[in-house]
Parts: sequence; structure tokens; C-alpha cells
Amino acid sequence: MATTPFFEGFRHPPALEGTTGRFQRETDYPAYVGQLIRQVLLTAPGERVNRPDFGAGLRRALFAPSSPETATLLQAAVFQSLDTWLSGILTVNDVKTAFDDGRLDVTVVYTIKARGEREVINLEVTA
Repeated sequence: MATTPFFEGFRHPPALEGTTGRFQRETDYPAYVGQLIRQVLLTAPGERVNRPDFGAGLRRALFAPSSPETATLLQAAVFQSLDTWLSGILTVNDVKTAFDDGRLDVTVVYTIKARGEREVINLEVTA
């Protein structure tokens, strides 16, 4: 008899299993939360139907002036987006943003509420 995992959700980005044709599942909860964070940060506001305010739109920020002020604004946008959309499952502890040669580096330190685990995600956004 096969055991079922404690957690099971859809993997992001969506993909199909080769043998069954079903959507791939994610059974690792911290990996699932990381996928949700990427989804929020990389989705541009207005991109989702019926959720025009969803997302942080970090790709759009690549074309903004790369200054300390812009980096500070992005930190606030990342924190606000994650707090708005994922506050039920995580607490954002720290956000760092930096521009480096046409690339935006974002580091988010967060705590998964269900497990009390502190995690770090590094996201590199390029055009």
C-alpha cells in the first residue's frame, strides 16, 4: 500500500508527467512555498485575469534607473507583495535588493509559519 505524503500541491511552473499526462505534484512544502514566492515576485500587476493587483512585477523593474533609491523602492514592493498574498503561510523577515550589470538580485529571508522554519530564497531577475 502506497503512503500519501503529508503535503501535496501543484508544481510551479505547471508541467505534465510524461507517463500519466497529469499535472506534476510538489510534495516538499518548503520547495512549494519557494515556488509561490517566485510566482508572486515575477508576475506583473495586471497580468492575471480577475486579480489585477497580484504580483510585484520585478521584471519591469529591470528597466528602471539602477540607483539605491530604486533598490529601496523594490524592497518595499517585494515586502508588500509577499505580505499581501502570502501572509497566511509565511512571515517575511528581511528583503535585500541590488542591481548588478543589468541584473536584479533579490534575497528574501522568511519563516514558514506551519513549520517555524527559516528559509532564504535568492532570485536573479534578468531581461
